[in-house]
Amino acid sequence: MTPRPDVFFLPAAGGEQRLCVFHAPSLAAQGTPRGKVLYLHPFAEEMNKSRRMAALACRALAEAGYAVLQIDLRGCGDSSGDFGDASWADWLADVRLGLDCLNARAPDAPLWLWGLRAGCLLATETLAQLETPAHLLLVQPPASGKPLLQQFLRLKLAANLADGGGKGQMAEIRAALGRGEPVEVAGYLLSPDLALGLEASTLTPPPRPGADVRVVWLELSSRPDAEWTPVAQQAQKRWSDAGLPVVAELLQGPAFWQTTEIEEAPALIEALQRLFGTADASRRAA
Repeated sequence: MTPRPDVFFLPAAGGEQRLCVFHAPSLAAQGTPRGKVLYLHPFAEEMNKSRRMAALACRALAEAGYAVLQIDLRGCGDSSGDFGDASWADWLADVRLGLDCLNARAPDAPLWLWGLRAGCLLATETLAQLETPAHLLLVQPPASGKPLLQQFLRLKLAANLADGGGKGQMAEIRAALGRGEPVEVAGYLLSPDLALGLEASTLTPPPRPGADVRVVWLELSSRPDAEWTPVAQQAQKRWSDAGLPVVAELLQGPAFWQTTEIEEAPALIEALQRLFGTADASRRAA
């Protein structure tokens, strides 16, 4: 049996608060949890599309004996602050805030940073700054933040084209961000600091990886005959060449973070149960 999630607000800088959901490990897990997991959500509307799948995955990990913390970053979800005021540095600070909270609740358990889409970039950047080793669970990781930003800005272009405009709009958007002006995209006010921070982020192995660091890399495709893209293969090779063993699985399922309707990906839950459920994942990934 898994305890009910603990929903609370975590105090943050400037009198703000961050919404957190803590999933305690299953009551069947005795003593120290198998591990502790900090979930880092995707960017903008992808976060909302992923809410259900994130909750299902958190429950699956808790049932497997892991302590799991979800945190809404500044300006996202039910956390305080405006999305338009958030910066990449703010989000990195929130990751450390979530880590402090998780470490207090499960001090001796091995740490996993779990990122989904843009959350993978936050996870890898945080890993490089940690003094103690941590493992990575990367779900649908981008090679960098640049294509994510481009994809997001195209939503504004699409809206302008529908209104009869759009010509030269990307250059204008870029110029506005370069001047330090926020831009509105699909109902989100995007600050230059957040845009430039996302664009500059890359999925880079840490410079001094610990010997025990493990990487689980999961991606989804709706095609039953799908194969790894060259970009993903090259990225996984970089991590392996850096001395970080990568357990990579390409699963069949919908891109739930961007589908029109809220969808589930059972194959992702099954993979988490298999990789994390029957043995310590840090050993299974070896």
